Amino acid sequence: MIQGSTLRDAIISGANNITNQKYRVDELNVFPVPDGDTGTNMSMTISNAARELSLLNDDVTVAEVASKAASALLRGARGNSGVILSLLFRGFSKGLAGLEEAGSVDIARALQIGVSAAYKAVMKPTEGTILTVARLAGEHASDICEEMTDPVQLWDEIVKAAKEALDTTPELLPVLKKAGVVDAGGKGFLVICEGMQAVFHGEGIIPSEEVASARVKQAVTFDAAAKSDDEIVFTYCTEFIVKKKRDAEDALKLRAYLESIGDCVVVVDDDDIIKVHVHTDNPGNALQEGLKFGMLTNMKIENMREQHTARVIADAPVHQEGKQHTYVPVEPDRPYGFVAVAAGEGIQSLFHDLGADNIVSGGQTMNPSTDDILNAIQATPAQTVFVLPNNKNIIMAAEQAVELSDRDVCVLQTRTIPQGLSAMLAFDADLSLEENRLNMTKAFDRVSTGQITFAARDSEYDGHSIREGEVLALDNGKLSFIEHDIVKACVKLTRSLVHRDSSFITILYGADATEEQANQVKGQLDARYNGEIEVSVINGGQPVYYFIISVE
Repeated sequence: MIQGSTLRDAIISGANNITNQKYRVDELNVFPVPDGDTGTNMSMTISNAARELSLLNDDVTVAEVASKAASALLRGARGNSGVILSLLFRGFSKGLAGLEEAGSVDIARALQIGVSAAYKAVMKPTEGTILTVARLAGEHASDICEEMTDPVQLWDEIVKAAKEALDTTPELLPVLKKAGVVDAGGKGFLVICEGMQAVFHGEGIIPSEEVASARVKQAVTFDAAAKSDDEIVFTYCTEFIVKKKRDAEDALKLRAYLESIGDCVVVVDDDDIIKVHVHTDNPGNALQEGLKFGMLTNMKIENMREQHTARVIADAPVHQEGKQHTYVPVEPDRPYGFVAVAAGEGIQSLFHDLGADNIVSGGQTMNPSTDDILNAIQATPAQTVFVLPNNKNIIMAAEQAVELSDRDVCVLQTRTIPQGLSAMLAFDADLSLEENRLNMTKAFDRVSTGQITFAARDSEYDGHSIREGEVLALDNGKLSFIEHDIVKACVKLTRSLVHRDSSFITILYGADATEEQANQVKGQLDARYNGEIEVSVINGGQPVYYFIISVE
């Protein structure tokens, strides 16, 4: 039987193993554009669980370990591969619920539940991916678990089946076969399983080879409630997480107490944690009350009066691109609000101007976690919050935040920045949620998006021989052609996006393009359409993409 402490160490070992090999997994990505990268996303997702598991004692049960891991993975999930990984572990947790230790049948059943949960979460499951690898490993485990009573031997068979399944992925996905690689997500899953296998065999936790980089200087955070020193009613912004004990009372009692000693109280009750935020003059009392519900972690107490003074002296903005931002949970006081994911000061300003309450910094190459999006939702003072992911690899993480939020959340399936902007323009505060959902979806579906970026690696893709650094033109996410000049590429791609009914072209130029280059694009397009189509140029400041093109 596998004990709780063994499972704890196994998951930590799996996290270290994928962290050590994340760049090798990243290199398996077929599409040559700069990407969020599968290995990195999976590593960041499961490392969130490893940190919390490292705090558990040796007398912990397998049920407690699996539950803790599932909760942490859910909140830390990044990118589609990270979300799928979190769903596998969430199902695994359900399969081990109530158990002190796990045998072969328990593990096989838990893995099958995880696979089922992951398949259900994906709208159109694609075979030849991490889903296939996990499914075939789970099916093999189910077939032999009755006769193979040693769970360690069963895990060996799971790893063996996962390897065999991974080797078949190129036969299921022609794009993998042509590139001569296996699926990156499937490889990441196998690497994690192999890391767990080492512990099951008594070899100990695989050590992390990642060397800590120089400490990043953190930006001074400022509580948004502290608009002026006179307006600060309570001095200390207090935040913490309660790891709930088994017989914990209703979290509403904690909320009631906190409201008696402060304001701006937000209490979010999950299955095994309570997230708390309160402004109070007595943070010690808040922490003491929290202890009645379980063990405390992630405690943070900040003096808002000092924050205000420091900000006035430095004359620093509350949020700057690329710097850490603290979201302050607030109570919903109006019907609708918006959270958008975007990168680039100009693009973020556009979303703010259109009514976005909070911007989560992120996009291509920097996928925010479920918890990042959840914190922005909780900081939005609305009963219903529309979330615009604006990237196909962020949608699943945003959807995971829905069930964790204490308010209604509507995730719109926006895959690009122009789609997100168009959706916000279609919003009407006088309409119902469903009417707005329909109208906003119709609006962003009408938008054609072009993107000019660069090849992050040498690749053979979709009939193109691509070399690192070459200019790539993407037509609604699909590779259209290769160029060497970004202005020529932008003009050519824009012309291909224009159709008979097009009326507006918007060119967002990024951090690695100049205003002069953007004006060259505008000049050529103005000459081509001679006033029949309005062409606008905006400094988006976005990374990764030289130009983002919107045609409506």
